[in-house]
Amino acid sequence: MEELFEGLLNDHLGFVFWAAVAFVLLLILLAKFAWKPIMAAISERERSIEDALLKAEAAKEEMARLTNENEQLLKQARAERDLILNEARKIKDQIVGEAKAQANAEGARMIEQARIEINSQKAVALADVKNQVASLSVEIAEKLLRKQLADQQAQDAMVADLLKEVSVK
Repeated sequence: MEELFEGLLNDHLGFVFWAAVAFVLLLILLAKFAWKPIMAAISERERSIEDALLKAEAAKEEMARLTNENEQLLKQARAERDLILNEARKIKDQIVGEAKAQANAEGARMIEQARIEINSQKAVALADVKNQVASLSVEIAEKLLRKQLADQQAQDAMVADLLKEVSVK
């Protein structure tokens, strides 16, 4: 059994030895040919990840800046809108006020024109009435005078009375 054990051990030690030699050779080959490209690839990957993170951070800052700018522009646009609306209200109020003033002035002018027209018509009507009254008065006076002046004595008395009333100045 010792032989068997020694055979196994020798076979096993030989296997371990050759495995260790192969491993060391593999390490040397890997270190010489693969380690640098793998490390370069890992380093490049780290750099690209860092660049991506930096770009993401820059993009985030840019987005924050743009958001801030947009908010400022919105505030400015709202302020301008409010200013424009206030100016429009003022202009509207001014136009309405001017229209009211113009309407009041036009109404007053029309009322004055109507008053003048009424006074004119009234004057014409009064003149017409006076003419008619005068005409009627003349007719009545004429009829009365004809009746009274039918005789000569009445005519002489009337002329004498009129001469007394009229005084020479």
